[in-house]
Amino acid sequence: MIKKKDTDDKKQWFLYSANLRTKTLVIIILSALVIVSVFVCGFFMRDISTSFASANQMPSLEHIFGTDWMGRDMFQRTIAGLGLSIMVGFIASVISTFISIFLGLFSSFNKFADEVVAGIIDLFGSIPHILLIILVSIMFGGGVIGVVMGVGLTHWTPLARVLRSEVKEIRTKEYIHLAGNLGRSKVWIATKHILPLILSQIIVGVILMFPHAIMHEAAITFLGFGLPPHEPAIGVILSESMHYLSSGFWWLAFYPGMSLLIIVLLFDLIGENVEKLLNPETAQE
Repeated sequence: MIKKKDTDDKKQWFLYSANLRTKTLVIIILSALVIVSVFVCGFFMRDISTSFASANQMPSLEHIFGTDWMGRDMFQRTIAGLGLSIMVGFIASVISTFISIFLGLFSSFNKFADEVVAGIIDLFGSIPHILLIILVSIMFGGGVIGVVMGVGLTHWTPLARVLRSEVKEIRTKEYIHLAGNLGRSKVWIATKHILPLILSQIIVGVILMFPHAIMHEAAITFLGFGLPPHEPAIGVILSESMHYLSSGFWWLAFYPGMSLLIIVLLFDLIGENVEKLLNPETAQE
């Protein structure tokens, strides 16, 4: 009886764990499908027609997000702006990830390299984030390239700090010292032994970097230092809406702002669930 009970308990635990993993995967897939759909649709809604006869109309079945002061459909503008923000966030995240990986692996060379990396992280972390993004963006001439470089060259500090901490712990392992005693170079040890062990942190860090990059792109564009006014960016839409909110045209800011928040929350949701799958401790919960 005891053995049968133990077998039944194990079976129930396996089914429970399988259901949790399935639920986690479903959440990741559905969230990713929404984001990809918005990104793809954004490129098909770049050419938005104007109609001054339909200017500043409230949300309706014809225009579910209403229209702006030029009669442009706000739903199309919002989707186009989100698609552009996702593209900027993706490129910026890739740039930040490469910088984080380079600094994290470089810190494994020796104690001096680790202190140099720690000093660089503290230096960039001590500068106000928005100010640093604006300065870098202006330095690269503004526009899409300026925003991408501004966001990409400033968002690597949290991930680099995490990777440095992980690398510092891995360096204490016996097989790392053994590889060094056998004549392996620092680069070989970093790429063959250390890099595979920090891949999970890199994947989660990249995903969680997306929403921060998107929010900061919208923020500096809203302030007038980001994407140019002719681009269908969320920051441009929100900046324009400030001139009409006092006239009661609330939908010009509400729907684009809410849509941006939903996309950011979806990225956070994907990051949290991917971390559950990759983390050995939470993967079995």
